[in-house]
Amino acid sequence: MNRPGAKAGRGGWWFLAAVAALYVAAAVLAPELALRALEHSLQALGRMLPVLALVFALLFAFDVALTPQRIMQTLDRPRGARGWMVALAAGILSAGPIYAWYPLLAELRAKGMRVSTAAVFLYARAIKLPLLPLLVAYFGIAYSVVLSICLAAFALLSGMLMDRLDRAGAFAADSSLPKQGRSKP
Repeated sequence: MNRPGAKAGRGGWWFLAAVAALYVAAAVLAPELALRALEHSLQALGRMLPVLALVFALLFAFDVALTPQRIMQTLDRPRGARGWMVALAAGILSAGPIYAWYPLLAELRAKGMRVSTAAVFLYARAIKLPLLPLLVAYFGIAYSVVLSICLAAFALLSGMLMDRLDRAGAFAADSSLPKQGRSKP
């Protein structure tokens, strides 16, 4: 995603040209080694193409179905433990770069969303449902499930910690946070 007014870089093309030049040099200097490397690369690509196709299909589906506005509407309503669960689900389902979510979360904070809910949402973004097939392909299902459960649990724990800090007045000196969104000690 290019920013408005940003120049398109050529770094990727230079990198591709450098890799291609290295493969040509390897083919000239050690043709049998280059052929084995090419065969290995094609086998790896063959194994990964179905998984990558699924990943791209899931990314497309999530991008179409879950707009930032829809997630903001979902996060705007609930409070407490239910709010954390909604924030956890919304964080897992959210897509796009993290910096795009900061202004949206700031707007919700201005409307009264608690810092704990924002913390759960931001931490839960580490779980990427569209990329789970790729994670499973590289690390296996057991590791992927355990990692996802740990990330979800730590998202909730970070929400609890932020709630405690908020109740203790840790954010009272932060004038950028709206007064109505803070918890009462």
